[in-house]
Amino acid sequence: MARSMSLKLACVVVLCLLVGAPLAQGAISCDQVKSSLLPCVGYVRGNNAGPAPRDCCKGIRSLNSAARIRLDRQAACKCIKSLAADISDINYSVAAGLPGQCNVHIPYKISPSIDCKRF
Repeated sequence: MARSMSLKLACVVVLCLLVGAPLAQGAISCDQVKSSLLPCVGYVRGNNAGPAPRDCCKGIRSLNSAARIRLDRQAACKCIKSLAADISDINYSVAAGLPGQCNVHIPYKISPSIDCKRF
């Protein structure tokens, strides 16, 4: 159960990363989102002032590259929101800093209230 919650949390963190990615053809699965974001879970659950874990950034970049078409970004966003709904201990301030720490530009703020249809 803890691992499931961890995956959900990680998905929230990268929610917006996926939504703002450049577009191309492909299909993102919820399993792909979970596995890519798993290394971010511990980081976004704390008040970490240090750099984001290397594997977390690698996963964020990978998902950002994979979410190329609008439907992929929306699917990833919905997956992340669904998974995150069960997690109450996400530090959104820490999560919001991940894109910058991972050198990924996204045009929105990471938030649990993001509207996935906008991206």
